[in-house]
Amino acid sequence: MSEVKLSKTKYKIVINDKKEIEADEGKSLLSTLLRQKIHIPTSCGGKGKCGLCKLRVAEGADILQPAEETLLNDYEKQSNIRLSCQVKVQNNLKIFIPPEILNVREYNCQCTDIKDLTYDIKEFRFELNSGDTLNYIPGQYMQLQLPLYASNNQRISRAYSISSDPKDINNFEFIIRKVPDGICTTYCFEYLKKGDKIKIKGPYGQFSLTQNHTPIIFIAGGSGIAPIKSMLHQMKNTGNKRKATFYFGANRVKDLCCIDLMSRFEKEIANFRFVPAVASSDPGEKWDGQTGLVTKVFRDDYKDATGCEAYLCGSPGMIDASIKVLKEIGVKEENIFYDKFE
Repeated sequence: MSEVKLSKTKYKIVINDKKEIEADEGKSLLSTLLRQKIHIPTSCGGKGKCGLCKLRVAEGADILQPAEETLLNDYEKQSNIRLSCQVKVQNNLKIFIPPEILNVREYNCQCTDIKDLTYDIKEFRFELNSGDTLNYIPGQYMQLQLPLYASNNQRISRAYSISSDPKDINNFEFIIRKVPDGICTTYCFEYLKKGDKIKIKGPYGQFSLTQNHTPIIFIAGGSGIAPIKSMLHQMKNTGNKRKATFYFGANRVKDLCCIDLMSRFEKEIANFRFVPAVASSDPGEKWDGQTGLVTKVFRDDYKDATGCEAYLCGSPGMIDASIKVLKEIGVKEENIFYDKFE
């Protein structure tokens, strides 16, 4: 007797009250949208770990899954925000996707340069295919789609902030710190070569400078310098005269990077000051700059930062500690913007 194949039920997904697509029963909402070339951000491959694939599901979703209970805050839960990788298509769905994500697209590009910034941080430069241009807001990020390589058989992607000058619309740069045993950083540091072709998606994110005259406090550590660097290019290009101080924290002198570029920015950007801080120096290291945790350094500078905006990028620990101190010296929570590297 021949096997009878049962066809799966088809459901409808209405997007932003405008577009309607068809979906197979049982598939995740994320995978369904990705197949339709709607590039919802994700860096964990739909495993419910990164929390990037959030969108609002107004109708038709099942109960929250354990990953969502952890990664969504109370406001998001009350607002019907869901992780699209955790929502299974079991009914007709009505969803809302931010317009900027609907404009995200995939790009083909080629690696044109790899530069050592420190012993564990590199700058990677890529050129878009002929005729392509990348328009983004400094502070946004792209997702690098990881190809298969010797020690990896997973098709996943990782998010990296764009560090380059936004006026260079045919090229872009990432500043990447090597993570021990990291799937993507292992590829970038050990396999990626000049001339290699990769695919990226983007741009994503809402981390960007506001359009006002408020004084700025930039705080970053390690590869968190990437989006700040792009913002500073923007300030130079536009002749921005906002008072801005960039506190860059490092554990050791050898962890500092982009010092020469920041010195040039001090000359090229009105009212900009760069303050590198080293937590502690090793014996024999020459260092005559600020010493101590970056939180202590900017707190000593700003006894009262009322009226300032702050832009932070780096590890969760550094960002959480910086936010605590910023609030203590008068920065309002709504004026603190950050990009937390998970």
